[in-house]
Amino acid sequence: MLVEKRQQMILKMLEEKRSITVTEIKEALGISESTIRRDLTVLDSEGKLVKVFGGAIALNSNYTAKELSVSQKLRVNENEKRLIAKTAAQMINSTDFVYLDAGTTTGYMIDYIKQKDATFVTNAVAHAKKLAVSGFHVILIGGELKGTTEAVVGNEAILSIQNYNFTKGFFGTNGVSMRHGFTTPDPNEALVKKTALKQCNKKYILTDCEKFDNISSVKFADFGEIHILTDRIPDNYKNYSDGIIDEVQIHKTDK
Repeated sequence: MLVEKRQQMILKMLEEKRSITVTEIKEALGISESTIRRDLTVLDSEGKLVKVFGGAIALNSNYTAKELSVSQKLRVNENEKRLIAKTAAQMINSTDFVYLDAGTTTGYMIDYIKQKDATFVTNAVAHAKKLAVSGFHVILIGGELKGTTEAVVGNEAILSIQNYNFTKGFFGTNGVSMRHGFTTPDPNEALVKKTALKQCNKKYILTDCEKFDNISSVKFADFGEIHILTDRIPDNYKNYSDGIIDEVQIHKTDK
């Protein structure tokens, strides 16, 4: 098959699906993965698609590979994040052994947690410090510290997390998509999230509504695998809300 025809077929698939994986292209065109990756690289350099981890997405998709710093994210949708965080904090019982993922919304939870007898494990240095100062029992995961999100990642962090069994886990995400699942820009951070999720009995994603239909570089969980807490459910997700997504309620004291 000629290169031009092959690349046109890839673009046609992308036009129809908006996003495609290397596996889907391989099954449709019967070509090798190395050839597909070369084609995606060329098409990306020509500005015809966006190459992502494991495939490609259309140019006008809500895709981001950039990770904002903690200070940059703190004031983005703060009211909505605090509303979600307060609802999540009320789910914690005195006997819980909780995993608290790095992120601004999970960090806001600490302002509202009342159960001093619960134990918290986190890979976020800022969360650990705030919990300790507030008088909570906290365990900080060891490993490599990532500068932008202030999260601990790497093999040491993963091995440490695998030793625990959490009653509940609260996680952040950069994107929520029915097709692409929950995503984040950093493969190392995605692996830590994926590992921690496996160790949780109950698990929750805390996200404001603007992250729905956003896609980042690396998937760490499938849509439907984790319960979502959000401030507003987008219309195209309302059919999935029963048992999967909860819209937190605004009370007079929350305004």
